[in-house]
Amino acid sequence: MKKKDILITLVLVVVITAAAGLWLSPSLLTQEAPDAELQSIDGRKIRITELQGKPVLITFWATTCPGCLEEQPHLVDLYNRLHGQGLEIIGIAMAYDPPNQVLALQKKRQLPYTIALDLDGSAARAFDDVRLTPTSFLISPEGRIVYKKIGVLDMVKLEKTIQQMLTKG
Repeated sequence: MKKKDILITLVLVVVITAAAGLWLSPSLLTQEAPDAELQSIDGRKIRITELQGKPVLITFWATTCPGCLEEQPHLVDLYNRLHGQGLEIIGIAMAYDPPNQVLALQKKRQLPYTIALDLDGSAARAFDDVRLTPTSFLISPEGRIVYKKIGVLDMVKLEKTIQQMLTKG
């Protein structure tokens, strides 16, 4: 190979690796959280913007998603320890997930945090067109998305970030 071809190949590998890393890793964001309206399984309407003033973890999940089911016990533990200090967690079931399965799983696993149904997919669209589960967003008390993760959450990093938000307020 010529030096020019090797250099081009090397540059392409670096660019592709960097793009894949950004796509698959958590990203630090500062965009404003969407003003989505959610329907909880107990019939309450929740507007994301009404939750300002406290950290909010939004996690899109499905009853058939192994990663989602794996992280639920950790979310329950996080919620039980930090909800009293102000943390809110909202699990949003994907539009393709049958509501009866969502209800059954919520009851079976005794999920204490809010579970919402995204029957028409509008919440997923509002959060940058979520298609993969789990996908999670941490919203600061100021209403900004500060952490996004596609895949199972890094619970240590997440809790540290939430603890910092709680001690500020």
